Amino acid sequence: MSTPANPTIDMRAAVRSSASRGTTISPKVVAATIIGNALEFYDFVTYAFFAVYIGKTFFPASTPLGSLLLSVAVFGVGFVSRPLGGILIGAYADRAGRKPAMLLTIGLITVGTLGLAITPSYESIGLAAPIIVVLCRLVQGLALGGEVGPSSAFLIESAPANRRGLYGSCQLASQGAAGFVAGAFGMALTSSLSPAELQAWGWRVPFAVGLLLIPLAFYLRRAMPETLEHGAESAPRAEPVSVRSHRGLIVLAILAILGGTVSTYVGNYMTTYAITTLKFAPTMAMAATVVGGLTTVVFALLGGWLSDRYGRKPVMLIPRLLAALLSYPAFMLLVELKTPAALFGVTILLGALTAISGAASLVAIPELFPRRIRASGMSIAYAIGVALFGGSTQFVVTWLIGATGNPASPALYVTLTSVIAIVGMALLPETHKRALKD
Repeated sequence: MSTPANPTIDMRAAVRSSASRGTTISPKVVAATIIGNALEFYDFVTYAFFAVYIGKTFFPASTPLGSLLLSVAVFGVGFVSRPLGGILIGAYADRAGRKPAMLLTIGLITVGTLGLAITPSYESIGLAAPIIVVLCRLVQGLALGGEVGPSSAFLIESAPANRRGLYGSCQLASQGAAGFVAGAFGMALTSSLSPAELQAWGWRVPFAVGLLLIPLAFYLRRAMPETLEHGAESAPRAEPVSVRSHRGLIVLAILAILGGTVSTYVGNYMTTYAITTLKFAPTMAMAATVVGGLTTVVFALLGGWLSDRYGRKPVMLIPRLLAALLSYPAFMLLVELKTPAALFGVTILLGALTAISGAASLVAIPELFPRRIRASGMSIAYAIGVALFGGSTQFVVTWLIGATGNPASPALYVTLTSVIAIVGMALLPETHKRALKD
């Protein structure tokens, strides 16, 4: 009688053999990374889409703008712990492996999301409510800070050499899928519930659904192979490497990331922007999020494919340059027309440019690090870039609109940060067709 095969060992063998032969690995291996990553980002960004309702539930203020500012400020709190998550979980992934690190992040996001879903309102428990929400956002930020590095490293280490861009772009595409699903839930809820029901309990439903799906991601990740072990077996460890020795590269990576980060979170803010500034109905505003998420999925994969064909740098630079040039005219057009077609058109335009450039960036950066610090280097660069600029974006643009009276002012922030990102991208080395460092 033959001994039953161990599925975990089989998947590990598939990765090792495909890495050496340059063939495609099992879709289940990639799905384990993508689904878990999408769920973590779904739970995190759902907060942004329901910021108006969360603000009224946990952060009462004398004016609606004050409540919204408090709510988006706490959205930013989730970014404060990202660098810590990047440092701790990234180092853990480089020491213990990609798989245990990604299982840890699933556990952390579960804790943070559960807290948001069940915490009573300020009216029910007073000051304890906003304190719990802040703590939950910190835990979610810790998870997201530690997720991107290990998952990005795993994707490019699993990929055939000539398809690393396409595989790595799944990282950003899964974030777009998270936005798409969160926005779809928002549309369904705002069209089927009354404003009072949505405020009272409806906004909690997407968090609860996310919790129900997390066990699937955990199950898939338990059966993942370990790409760090493959590198350890095949490469000598003669010379120690450290993240500190690559700090110049990390600085450039942070600059490259910040442009896409600000554009992404301006896009995530589009629902709140459409409701509070442009006075769209909530269902129509949520539809913009759905369109933006789907745009990210499609154009992130396109960006990964293009970077495999033409190189990482041109695919990073050209769309980011176009975003710097077109953001303000696009927002001015939206403010002038205030039509659904204009809202969707601007969302698609900026979302497509951000996704193409961002996909190439999130592939190029981990490719530049040696395997033994790849997860740490990517985690730190991404977490710091997102913490400094992503966490503050919604607060900054909300403040800009109130301070200047110019509803198109978010585009100015996109333009400024895009110019800075272009400098960082231009200084990064080209990694297209370069073998990964062990």
